[in-house]
Amino acid sequence: MNGDDEKMLDTYRSFLLLSEISGEEQLSQRELAKRLGIALGLVNSYLKNLVAKGFVRVASFPKNRYAYLLTPKGFTEKSRLAYQHLSYFSGLYTVARQDYLKLFRGLSGQGVKGVAFCGIDEVAEIAYLSLKEVGLELELAMDPEAAGGKFFDRQVVTPALALLSGNHRIVITSLKRGEALREELLRLGAEPSRIYQAGNR
Repeated sequence: MNGDDEKMLDTYRSFLLLSEISGEEQLSQRELAKRLGIALGLVNSYLKNLVAKGFVRVASFPKNRYAYLLTPKGFTEKSRLAYQHLSYFSGLYTVARQDYLKLFRGLSGQGVKGVAFCGIDEVAEIAYLSLKEVGLELELAMDPEAAGGKFFDRQVVTPALALLSGNHRIVITSLKRGEALREELLRLGAEPSRIYQAGNR
């Protein structure tokens, strides 16, 4: 990712975090990390930053539990980021489309005929358009959270099941959960050299 993409992703994650915190539930850092599909340490640093800016305050409860609450300033920031989030998605579409086209053209040039997708969300749909444009085959769609559902004409399976079905070239197709999915694949024994992420320059 270049600096602009990083910045986009950064504000997008801040927006998601503020949106989760503004809900009714009181969520711990671990719960927030799980919902957003990002590492606990990353949630911690985002929260510290949001607290320092006065967007979030920490409330402590018995049994050493902490909850995060939006301040009035935080609600204003969430609204501002929501507008930015709309332009982020039109920007994301263009950037992701180009990045996946480049990745799939490179694989096609190496004689690769098909790939497996890992991570089924809005980015996976953009990746699928690029895949079709290059003429590669989608062999498999995997996602630990969306398993059992459908992705176009494919049944979505868990990464564990996907890895049992063969030695696929796996393309990470979620921006939000990219790192978490990569870690999960490696934990399950996938070869690092067969895992690809668009935009990794």
